Amino acid sequence: MSSPPSEPHPPRILLAEDDTELRALLTLTLARAGYAVVALEDGFELSDYVSLTRVCGGPLQPPDLLLSDARRPGLTGLDVLLQAQAAGLFCPVVILSAFADDATREAARRLGVRAFLDKPVDLKVLTATVRREISMHQGPGLRTSEVPP
Repeated sequence: MSSPPSEPHPPRILLAEDDTELRALLTLTLARAGYAVVALEDGFELSDYVSLTRVCGGPLQPPDLLLSDARRPGLTGLDVLLQAQAAGLFCPVVILSAFADDATREAARRLGVRAFLDKPVDLKVLTATVRREISMHQGPGLRTSEVPP
């Protein structure tokens, strides 16, 4: 007897944003667009979540996309991205920033970030960017733990 096919799950987004109101707005916008959003307050929570994913030996499903502020006190979005990649987690990343300089943008590009949005972010642009990044990454045979081409 074979097991029933698993239900497709909505793409999972890990969102790290320290501004409470912006985090709530982004969560609502992305949830309305059909995504499962795990909203986290900062880079430390994001790092903890990543360390608990199946890619790292934990019980949690890995994300389909990371959405994080570039700079904040403590762990930045780029710090967590480095940790995630070192652990074997490779997924699209969208970085948000109000004060991104050229060095930060270049560091993000070197880490494979293709989407960098300035705050205040246009919600339609954000949703379209997330949709594009997830669809590009979910090509035939590509899994979260593989390095995209």
